[in-house]
Amino acid sequence: MTDKYSDDDKQTKDDKTYDPSRRRFLKNTGMVAGGVVGGSFLGGLLTNKFVQKNETATKTGMEHATDFQEALQFFTRREDFAVLQAATEQIFPKDENGPGAIELGVPYYIDKQLAGQWGVNARDYRQGPFVPKTKPSERAEEKRGEQSILDRGSIFLLGLRVMNQESGKRFNTSFDKATEAQQGEILQDLQDGKIKMNGLLSSEFFFLLHRSTLEGAYCDPLYGGNKNMDGWRMKEFPGAQASYMGVIDSEDFVKMDPVSLENYQGH
Repeated sequence: MTDKYSDDDKQTKDDKTYDPSRRRFLKNTGMVAGGVVGGSFLGGLLTNKFVQKNETATKTGMEHATDFQEALQFFTRREDFAVLQAATEQIFPKDENGPGAIELGVPYYIDKQLAGQWGVNARDYRQGPFVPKTKPSERAEEKRGEQSILDRGSIFLLGLRVMNQESGKRFNTSFDKATEAQQGEILQDLQDGKIKMNGLLSSEFFFLLHRSTLEGAYCDPLYGGNKNMDGWRMKEFPGAQASYMGVIDSEDFVKMDPVSLENYQGH
């Protein structure tokens, strides 16, 4: 019978603890499994090589940083996401005070929210009758909350595509490629309810878009927005500080480096 063991295997054949199937598994698939095992003892052993490799790469300047927050979970069409990026940047633009919506990761924050329970109105009462308002004159004096049969994910897709279509009709270009003035014109008409949308007022979509943009700019980075806590830095907001005991008695304003909930996650 042909001996198919490697040199390392031959050296341990006589060892009572030798297990050829386990050894071969670790050698052939261990590097893949290590990233999945996580905090277990086996995962620690397998991922140790990754750590050493990354440390070496960092020292040589060859490490490629990947931001896994910037991965789409809800949007499947890039053109829809491009409209969202342009619209949020118009609402929260970059200026001398700091970064705008795109740099803060606001579009990805919205994408993540739409991909979760918020996007399908999971905790909202969703039984009929639905009384959507499609004209400003139909708006009741008393606010009754959302009256559209559409969930938030559907509203966003509808609204962004209507904005793109409107830009094509008015300016013969997609919304994300229109000038800032042209984009502002469409957003203003959207806010004023002057753009027709099926199932709801365009002003209701604008309210949702505007609110989500501000949430993404100032949320805890744990949720995908406020990248590097720069939104908080612009407001000099300290974030999720564990305690203010050291400064609570100070009569002067104390500027503190912001702290994210991520800092308490043990990594």
